[in-house]
Amino acid sequence: MRRLFIGLVCVLLAVGVQMVHSASLTSRPGQPENVYLGRHLLFLAIAVTCGFIASYIPSSFLKANAGNLCVILVLLLAVVLVPGIGTRVKGAQRWLRIGAMSLQPSELGRIILPMMAAKIVTDLRAGAGFSLKTIPRTILPLLFVLPLVVKEPDLGATVFLALGFVTALFIGGWPLRYFIGIAALAIPAGASLLALKSYQMQRITGFVAAWQDLSQAPWQIRQSLMSLGSGGLQGTGIGGGWQKLSYLPEANTDFVFAVIGEELGLAGTLGVIVIWLGVFLTGRAVLRPLRRDSFEWIFGTTLVIQIVAQALANVAVVTAMVPPKGVPHPFISYGGTNLLVNVVAVGLIVGVSRRATEPEVTSATEESCDSEDQAE
Repeated sequence: MRRLFIGLVCVLLAVGVQMVHSASLTSRPGQPENVYLGRHLLFLAIAVTCGFIASYIPSSFLKANAGNLCVILVLLLAVVLVPGIGTRVKGAQRWLRIGAMSLQPSELGRIILPMMAAKIVTDLRAGAGFSLKTIPRTILPLLFVLPLVVKEPDLGATVFLALGFVTALFIGGWPLRYFIGIAALAIPAGASLLALKSYQMQRITGFVAAWQDLSQAPWQIRQSLMSLGSGGLQGTGIGGGWQKLSYLPEANTDFVFAVIGEELGLAGTLGVIVIWLGVFLTGRAVLRPLRRDSFEWIFGTTLVIQIVAQALANVAVVTAMVPPKGVPHPFISYGGTNLLVNVVAVGLIVGVSRRATEPEVTSATEESCDSEDQAE
């Protein structure tokens, strides 16, 4: 099952290479298309290498160093906001430029925050247990991380990071009454912290308009729906799409799924969705042997849910089911940090599923031998 899980991810990565190249074409093909493809292949090579290394990191090491990684995440998020250090693009300061490469620290939080939440909830279960006194300690990572991400600003990343952390707590058995209490206290503070700016309100009103009068919808929604509609059942063929030729914005990143719809048709988009269903089912299957209260199961399950949820969110944006927001399609969209984080997440899922079962098998064998010795 583990090989099938990795194989399905590899299929998505292969689709990504092909579609990034196709979606990067312009009305005047030339050297830039090869630059995008070359960079994507470089990002992919780095991501696969890091993912392979991550698959061999012991889960005990991850749990022991979750706090240190969280501190590093907070420092990176703070550094990216320093003028002259963080890179500002289209009004948002979210990137650290390292030579020709760039790093988006908030993306790292999609691994580190669930890891921290899994550590906290398992430590509490093994120690003092769940109580009102432990709530501040439990939510402390969010109190440091989320305000810094909001400041960038990146509302979408803020929501995703919060949901990833909360998901790990929920499947780890954190009492439901604590979620309700925290939500009641956080809503007033969150409303002021996440006050929508004018451009964000325009996205929401444009989304509503798309379902009433398509001509009043935002440009990216109109072009995305036109791309999907023009593909029909079988599509125009790889490289044969027209919308990506300066009509569809962010064709090789956030709206690459629309290019798939135009060039591969309904069959292609449904095929990608079926593969994602397979990734979810096989991802859950490789973690099934683990104990439900273990750090490994909580962390690995959260990563599986996060990856698939990001893919669903991207499809929802492209199909105008939710307001437009920059959400890359995992494994398929062009972009270094997102690709790196998702491939490393797959490596960690494979790693915790493999490493965590070995001690349990050994322990069970030792207990059996002890029982036989006592019987003799």
